[in-house]
Amino acid sequence: MKKFLDLLSEEMGKAFEAAGYDGALGRVTVSNRPDLCEYQCNGAMAGAKQYHKAPVMIAGEVAQKLADSSVFSQVDAVAPGFLNLKLSEEYLLKAVERMTKEPKFGLEQPEKGKKIIIDYGGANVAKPLHVGHLRSAVIGESIKRINRYAGHEVIGDVHLGDWGLQMGLVIMGLKERMPDLVYFDEGYEGEYPEEASFTISELEEVYPAASAKSKEDPAYKAQAMEATFKLQNGVRGYRALWKQIMKVSVADLKKNYGSLNVEFDLWKGESDVHELIPEMVAYMKDGGYAHISEGALVVDVKEETDTKEVPPCMILKSDGASLYNTTDLATIMERMRLYHPDMMVYLTDKRQDLYFDQVFRCARKTKLVDPETELKWIGFGTVNGKDGKPFKTRDGGVMRLETLIRETKDEMYRKIREGREMSEEEARQVADLVAVSALLYGDLSNQASKDYIFDVDRFTSFEGDTGPYILYTIVRIKSILAKYREQGGSTEGLVLQPAENQSEKSLMMQLVQFNAMMQSAAEETAPHKVCAYIYDLANAFNHFYHETKILSEEDVRKKEGLIALLVLTRDVLEACIDVLGFAAPEKM
Repeated sequence: MKKFLDLLSEEMGKAFEAAGYDGALGRVTVSNRPDLCEYQCNGAMAGAKQYHKAPVMIAGEVAQKLADSSVFSQVDAVAPGFLNLKLSEEYLLKAVERMTKEPKFGLEQPEKGKKIIIDYGGANVAKPLHVGHLRSAVIGESIKRINRYAGHEVIGDVHLGDWGLQMGLVIMGLKERMPDLVYFDEGYEGEYPEEASFTISELEEVYPAASAKSKEDPAYKAQAMEATFKLQNGVRGYRALWKQIMKVSVADLKKNYGSLNVEFDLWKGESDVHELIPEMVAYMKDGGYAHISEGALVVDVKEETDTKEVPPCMILKSDGASLYNTTDLATIMERMRLYHPDMMVYLTDKRQDLYFDQVFRCARKTKLVDPETELKWIGFGTVNGKDGKPFKTRDGGVMRLETLIRETKDEMYRKIREGREMSEEEARQVADLVAVSALLYGDLSNQASKDYIFDVDRFTSFEGDTGPYILYTIVRIKSILAKYREQGGSTEGLVLQPAENQSEKSLMMQLVQFNAMMQSAAEETAPHKVCAYIYDLANAFNHFYHETKILSEEDVRKKEGLIALLVLTRDVLEACIDVLGFAAPEKM
């Protein structure tokens, strides 16, 4: 199903051609003055210079060609040359009917879908997720879901920080606390325990303590670096301990990500490409791409068109150690071999723009990717408190993501319990669902690159541009449909009817924008476009609801048409919130 505005533009383009003008001038847009018209075309203004004619004259001639249009019920040429358009109710009805009959409401599927890998999450093993991890997780998850809905094959990879000095520090911290663990006995030849000797809580205490000590004690840092070396070079006990650290940490990460409905297809990390790095380094040297500069192995990535300095991409430090650049490039190499994706998308905070510029340039220059492979980085803004500074706990520390989620759920539970007759268990279940909508919508409704203020009172409100407001609208529709069924009605096989008032027509006009919005959200990796659409759709529905008799409508045919419109509105809203990563309860 073509985009609705494209269909209107085709009709307008034919009229321009019939009047002797370029059909490309017939581009139709939604009116920016809804008090005057529903749609508009400004092509006569653009054509005035081309045809040396007053724009209002061009507009008048085009309007005459649309006098008998089945698409527009009214076309007015107004000074200085605008075409104000009113849509035919019958034409709009046909477009809405097509939505009900076609898969995904008429969203055009690509002839050949892309294979896309999305690198998001950014979690580090043995460290708790904090509020800074929220954006990467929910934006990446939504981009993954939107692109799948749009017809692409999408693989989500958490790309764990599970290698390097941080693991050496964790190992040293455990050795201090539990020196008798069998993993530290390098002469041990037996089987290692299947169950871990520590909990996630203990692990999360170990790293910050070890990290702080390494900054004050050079000898301790040297021991941590030695532990890292032993791990990376396959010392048996250290590898076994690392596997236990991974097992405990990943289980906790899955639980925390799961509470936000974030699911990864791959749980790979930096460690997965450790064995590939020597091969990649040799390839870069042999190909003449990399050279030694001040002892380090680097690839020059500057280009003649650069207006600012772009430093070389470092592959190995002067002591031969690898860096994040090294593992990211080796990961690109591995992904091309295993999956051969058409596109790789990375999500990190926006301060890493230079880093990804270097890495992507290096990947292209060294031919790790094909010329047509798209590499895309999305830099997101920070989550700030009401003071406009990065969100902190009351005592000034970085807030754990688990704490943020719990506090939001508790606030939502308090609001759900106010004035509602629900059992405690049901209230808690509903509160958890709605709280997730509050968190996800509160984040995703902002353009990714922008900072935003986390305001739990506003995010959990049932009014305004919030997740709970969207869910409340869906639940309202579900409630009406449930009552209709209780009255003996069926929601199957209903026939839509032409709009009889402006609020009903406005709701239909909002619905037919769905496929253009979803396609744009996928192409531009922009979940905020889905949020903006469903907020407008929810507003259009609620305006319609307050002005329209539905269950008390006496005309059976009209009543069935209204119910059919409700079913479609509910289904479109639920498809949208699903790609955003949350769901609606049956009642609130």
